[in-house]
Amino acid sequence: MTATQASRRGFLANAVAAPALAAAPAATRTLGANDRINIGMIGVGGKGRGHLRLLLGRARDQGDVHIAAISDIYDKRRDGALESAGLEAKHGFVDYRELLQRTDIDAVWIATPDHWHATMALDALAAGKDVYLEKPMTYTVEEARRIADVVERTGRVLQVGSQHVSDRRYHEALKVIERGWIGPVLWAQNTYCRNSLYGEWNYTIDTEGTPGTIDWNRFLGTAPARAFSAERFFRWRKYWDYSGGIATDLFYHRLAPLMLMMGKEFPRRVSGHGGIYVHREREVPDTYATVIEYGSHYVNLSASMASSAGNTGMPTTVYGHEGAISFLPGGISVKPEYQFASKFREATGEDVLHVEIEPGNISADHVADFLDCMRSRSKPAFDARFGYQVMTAIRLGVDSYRTGRMIAYDPHGQRVIPVPEPRPLYEGSGKNYEEPPRRPPRNLRSA
Repeated sequence: MTATQASRRGFLANAVAAPALAAAPAATRTLGANDRINIGMIGVGGKGRGHLRLLLGRARDQGDVHIAAISDIYDKRRDGALESAGLEAKHGFVDYRELLQRTDIDAVWIATPDHWHATMALDALAAGKDVYLEKPMTYTVEEARRIADVVERTGRVLQVGSQHVSDRRYHEALKVIERGWIGPVLWAQNTYCRNSLYGEWNYTIDTEGTPGTIDWNRFLGTAPARAFSAERFFRWRKYWDYSGGIATDLFYHRLAPLMLMMGKEFPRRVSGHGGIYVHREREVPDTYATVIEYGSHYVNLSASMASSAGNTGMPTTVYGHEGAISFLPGGISVKPEYQFASKFREATGEDVLHVEIEPGNISADHVADFLDCMRSRSKPAFDARFGYQVMTAIRLGVDSYRTGRMIAYDPHGQRVIPVPEPRPLYEGSGKNYEEPPRRPPRNLRSA
């Protein structure tokens, strides 16, 4: 019986019974400055193919990386990636754990559906590999915590694959905030909007994708058992079993740079809002917003996959008590509040500060940062602990949306706080709050 034909129960039994297959210690070599880094790719769908092209280009231009193996559960994608990388069939695997057993591989790239991220990353870390892990970091908060703990304990290098953290504009804005030019940071806003006649994530369903060419049981993994569905395989971001929709696909990109500037910390309260307003053939909302409260500021993220006008109508902005930072295609603009204009001019020499920044290639920069950290054994730009903090806020927003309740979080104990019942109405008042004393009219003379 082939792996594709095996029962889900059998697949899960094998996964549980054979953790040593992935966790067996691999020979971890110390990389020198001139050593070529050998990479294994796990998942070569849309995003994975993009990573493959980038890495093959770097291999051609710089010669410091080499694609050594490919794993994918869809025959067509795996074979196509092997051909692109110039590899023989023996370097391709259906079971990613066989790839992890290769002692010549230094790092793995994981670009699979969200619900597989944690299992694959933990197996790779246990096998002695460094990991480039596509966003969102994980499917749940607890999974992100486990990965962060393992990375800290083992000293492995893990880069969360949200390339916007390597956007130079946000690092320049961080300097502005650290210099105190906009005063204490209070709140920020950001968006990520798209529009489509057919609905976001309705990717083309490949007619060659059948139970004979796709290992459906491996796709499901620990997700609920279902009969084979090409719709779910190719358009998995539309379904709660494998994704958090806008939050995990796009808001992870938006929140991480804001936290880079405003402070890397866990949230205190998170709420999720929105709904399925236009594109009905899905479980996740096509329009979604989340508000994330921290100790001294909050973040407002709003987006729609049925209207792209928000991209210009809601510009990325960080608001401080003394000024604000706006993000432009070619740099940043820092404008003081009028009350602090003279203080700002004295500090910067400008009435309004415009900083031009070469955009660069943020994807290539993010990859380069990871590869450099593999050699230096230092923390990358989007390390595991930071990824865990971002994942907590993102996932709590999804949970809030799905339950219809705001979620409180203890950043010190790193746990969700049970929501207390609302206070009873005051007897006879019809209100559940105490009104402050009213100020007398200004023209009222004292008796």
